[in-house]
Amino acid sequence: MDFSKDSARSLILKQLSSGQKLLAVSKLQPSEKIEKLYSEGQRDFAENYVQEALKKIETLNHLDIRWHLIGPLQKNKVKLLKKNFFCIHSIDSLDLAMRISDASLEIQHVQKVFVQVNLSGETSKSGYEVKNLLQDWEKLTNLKGISVDGLMTMPPLENIPEKNRVFFKELKYIGSKLNINEYSMGTSHDYRIALEEGATWIRLGTMLFGERQQKRDHQ
Repeated sequence: MDFSKDSARSLILKQLSSGQKLLAVSKLQPSEKIEKLYSEGQRDFAENYVQEALKKIETLNHLDIRWHLIGPLQKNKVKLLKKNFFCIHSIDSLDLAMRISDASLEIQHVQKVFVQVNLSGETSKSGYEVKNLLQDWEKLTNLKGISVDGLMTMPPLENIPEKNRVFFKELKYIGSKLNINEYSMGTSHDYRIALEEGATWIRLGTMLFGERQQKRDHQ
């Protein structure tokens, strides 16, 4: 389907079932484009880099935006999170989860998080291996400063989206065993398959905003 920038959001929303939500990935996009999408009714926006996100949060603090962090989080950036993010989708280790929990408790906060699961086995991707996730699950869910509300995965970028169906099915299966009902999965090239397999958050960027800027400031 060929979406124009003006109609993309409304057309995508028509494809969502009850409980399925659109996450606008605004990394490397200017504030003006975020404000435009906000004016169309979008409230959930996602960033990959903490410091880029914090600059936008400050610039756009007059808007009622729910900010999500979906990129890998370096442990030395945990102190910057504070209460800035509605949800962090990229918890990939017990150590990182513990650090976020401790930092949250210091400010009397409970941070909503999703655990990222590496189902493809690609070393270039972050995320828990399934066996390690199952081993750590009780400890993760017992941390007082975080609320583990969902699972996230990033399957290989395939030209044939159907090939990613197996990864979405597997994430949903794992979640069903862990009593999880929220799934962050599906991007511009495979979101339709992800929705069919039970995604509750789809992460779309250029389809909504147009092309990204080519460079970003050092984070």
